[in-house]
Amino acid sequence: MTRSGPPYELLPGAPDSPVLLHVPHSARAIPEDVRRGIVLDDRALERELDHITDAHTAELAERAAGLAAVPPWRFVNRLSRLVVDPERFPDEREEMTAVGMGAVYTRTTHRGELRPADTDAEPLLARYFRPYARAMTEAVTGRLAATGRAVLIDVHSYPTEPLPYELHGDGPRPPVCLGTDPLHTPPELTETARKAFAVCGETGLDSPFAGTYVPLEFYGTLARVTALMVEIRRDTYMAEPGGPAGPGLDRLAAALAALVDAL
Repeated sequence: MTRSGPPYELLPGAPDSPVLLHVPHSARAIPEDVRRGIVLDDRALERELDHITDAHTAELAERAAGLAAVPPWRFVNRLSRLVVDPERFPDEREEMTAVGMGAVYTRTTHRGELRPADTDAEPLLARYFRPYARAMTEAVTGRLAATGRAVLIDVHSYPTEPLPYELHGDGPRPPVCLGTDPLHTPPELTETARKAFAVCGETGLDSPFAGTYVPLEFYGTLARVTALMVEIRRDTYMAEPGGPAGPGLDRLAAALAALVDAL
């Protein structure tokens, strides 16, 4: 459950690559002092981690980077999203706050108690969320300085059947869902991704999850930072929930590498 070493890592790619694969939800590690603030017993916590973790997505990004002709950069969260979720807005803009799953979760995937509702989020935001955001901003700034642009590919997965916490779980659940942003996801990026992932089955847009991650310093203002969220339905590559990866991971890695090379 605990992890030694950095809470996140920037793994270098080719100096001339504008692509940054972002893997925010692949880890299960929770520092012991953070664990003490979670009310679930160990068995229930393991079950929750099975449901909430985007299992094997760090391995997927690593394999894709190894296959790509021009290796992308990778930014990988090494702590569970139950510590903080670096992709949430840390303020009233975050719609998931309505179900207790803002930047610091107080509820589980099944809407049970994870932390007391009156938990002070500020210590976790200060210790984990803001340093992560600064490091991601620096990583994107590095790609802009080196290449004049940055392309963020946000690598996620989602369960085959909707979980109770999902606010938009009644829509289509295709094998690959592409999350987009009006400014940061130009049509050609979406189309390139559709072509790359065609070998993996149907590709949908913004259902069951919409949007994509862009550091707040660039969000809504700098079009040279483009971004796309890739959400992969878990039954296409692993045993659910929280089980081992299967042969589908190889096909997805090849598709992700093809996307990287096309960018």
